[in-house]
Amino acid sequence: MAARVPLGCEPVVGSLTPSRKKEYRVTNRLQEGKRPLYGVVFNFIDSRYFNVFATVGGNRVTVYQCLEGGVIAVLQSYIDEDKDESFYTASWACNIDGSPFLVAGGINGVIRVIDAGKEKIHKSFVGHGDSVNEIRTQPLKPSLVLSASKDESVRLWNVHTGICILVFVGAGGHRNEVLSVDFHPTDIYRIASCGMDNTVKIWSMKEFWTYVEKSFTWTDLPSKFPTKYVQFPLLIASVHNNYVDCNRWLGDFILSKSVDNEILLWEPKMKEQSAGEGTGDVLQKYPVPECDIWFIKLSFDYHYKTAAIGNREGKIFVWEVQTSPPTLIAKLSHVQSKQPIRQTAMSFDGSTILSCCEDGTIWRWDVVATTS
Repeated sequence: MAARVPLGCEPVVGSLTPSRKKEYRVTNRLQEGKRPLYGVVFNFIDSRYFNVFATVGGNRVTVYQCLEGGVIAVLQSYIDEDKDESFYTASWACNIDGSPFLVAGGINGVIRVIDAGKEKIHKSFVGHGDSVNEIRTQPLKPSLVLSASKDESVRLWNVHTGICILVFVGAGGHRNEVLSVDFHPTDIYRIASCGMDNTVKIWSMKEFWTYVEKSFTWTDLPSKFPTKYVQFPLLIASVHNNYVDCNRWLGDFILSKSVDNEILLWEPKMKEQSAGEGTGDVLQKYPVPECDIWFIKLSFDYHYKTAAIGNREGKIFVWEVQTSPPTLIAKLSHVQSKQPIRQTAMSFDGSTILSCCEDGTIWRWDVVATTS
């Protein structure tokens, strides 16, 4: 029997008619290589580099800069020594002295911490038993990164010292590949993860925080650090009926997507006295047509006002996420963009949108200045 939705609690569904509040046009298209590109990400960690972005695909990590007039300049390129490596994800972080780090992972399960300032590998993290699907950085403490893996675990790392601090796995953990992970924007102890077991799990690091602090001052070998295993999440929510391949906090709410052509905005509801059990109250739905394959990720501008997501057919949907009902700002399509878009990246103010495609291309869209 279908779950009964209380009267007045049906989710608000956004209309696919664009408001045309903003118009975007293609200003550049680059062919990076032949291999699919799985990730593209702007550096929101350091205001000096807000216009710098990185792409990952095959055994290559490339750093670019967005310049005026649609220009994209190549700054650096890293080729992994293993030609069979296929990077799936990258995240900007920084060392405690503020130098920019780029943290990348993929099919090999080894996480490479690239010191982009010194143009060399800073550290390599070995720990995951299988491929790494997503890496995210803690914006309040950008030396901390989370990695989500096919080995059913999430790991918390300190990029400065190379220590694996916490492993989220075990009795209450994921039962299949973990596809996405995210730090809460203001509650430094809270994270969310989701994956192929169709669930989203919310975890707390509060009782383990002394280990996080210890990781910054540890002087012995990283392998001797007392890594802690976190087995029980605060909440397990089943808001999707299929693989959940992307979850992002929006304040205390969560935006997540599965393979059924929509993004859901929902509120996690803990059940009293029963750790781990809970529900997700779905508030809004953002339709994304032809978004029925897994490993397609959302991106946002810095202030989480707008989200961009690609689909299987090379189109991009730009949603205003904080309005009710949700507003589709624009639907971006180009006659030559027909390949699946695995990830998009929005610039700080949302005026530039990048997409990386299955055919190894990077597309740049810029807001058209409208005369009102």
